Amino acid sequence: MTRWTSADIPSQTGRTFLVTGGSSGLGAEVVRALCSAGAEVVLTCRDEDRGRAVAVSVDGPAPEVRRLDLADLKSVRTFAETLAHPVDVLINNAGVMAVPYSVTADGFEQHIGTNHLGHFALTGLLLDRVRGRIVTVSSGLHRLGRIHLEDLHYEHRRYQRWLAYAQSKLANLLFAHELQRRLPADGPLSVAAHPGVAGTEGQRVDTSLQGKFLAGGRAQPPAMGALPLLYAATAPGVEGGSCIGPDGLFQRNGYPKAVGTSGRSRDAEVAQRLWERSERATGVRY
Repeated sequence: MTRWTSADIPSQTGRTFLVTGGSSGLGAEVVRALCSAGAEVVLTCRDEDRGRAVAVSVDGPAPEVRRLDLADLKSVRTFAETLAHPVDVLINNAGVMAVPYSVTADGFEQHIGTNHLGHFALTGLLLDRVRGRIVTVSSGLHRLGRIHLEDLHYEHRRYQRWLAYAQSKLANLLFAHELQRRLPADGPLSVAAHPGVAGTEGQRVDTSLQGKFLAGGRAQPPAMGALPLLYAATAPGVEGGSCIGPDGLFQRNGYPKAVGTSGRSRDAEVAQRLWERSERATGVRY
């Protein structure tokens, strides 16, 4: 594969993208690139002022800024109910990374609640309005993750923030793969993507030795980290059920290509059980 960059994005004129977490980091880079390619973009975020700051920085059609808090299922439902038009591509990008223990508005542990359950609910509520692709953003650290179905929310085990993050990123992959298995042949594609090690706000905030070790070296710029997401969302020939990540050593940096994921991320039995648990937790049934 040649070194694909945002300059290789085909014209997206007439197409609509919904990007969660579009006010900073990877999401902001994705929004800017899509707008430059002519797309209509719905930029969702918790802080609309930050979203509007991104909106005025784009070269192309200005994105529509909408409030969405994935850590609050009421906010997710309100957003879904008020989104009147269909979208071609949904990019499930927003998330928290290695934060101290806290719970969402619905009592879920913050990582699994925001990164997985919030996007699970949003995707299910919007599924009849998505025409092309659903891109779910994971992380190379999914390889450290284990799905504890009987204790997703760290109620009975010691909380470890990086392992909580890894569990949620593994959940993202299990969801993306299971969604592809459940979608009709003529429906949208479900694709996963991960940015490698990118210098996002979450990466900069964590200055612990553990965080530096897990990062494994210098982070690449957010614009490079955004490329796998953009490739998964726009490149021709992307296959449903695939994962797009960097082509460098250990998938830490580089240009986008289809990459392998852990065996646990492809465990269909665990994916089905997690799906059922997620439907019960969110009240959203596909």
